[in-house]
Amino acid sequence: MRRALLGVAVLCLALTLPACMEVEQVTSPERQAGQTVRRDTAAWNNEPIAGGPKWSKGDRTSWEEQIKQRQLAQHEHRRIYQ
Repeated sequence: MRRALLGVAVLCLALTLPACMEVEQVTSPERQAGQTVRRDTAAWNNEPIAGGPKWSKGDRTSWEEQIKQRQLAQHEHRRIYQ
């Protein structure tokens, strides 16, 4: 019994000890030969999702107007008094 309990304790220690290890985190991966870097596109250049907010693809002003409308709709005080 004591041997089994000791075995379980050693097993638990062996499984939890790697969780304490700190893994190095880098902000940008090093670029290797042959790799291409993919850049983000501007938000207004993306296609609107189906059933979601609508804006014209590539039109920054329509995208900004949609964002303003959504922010007003989420602000309870402004939504009630306007």
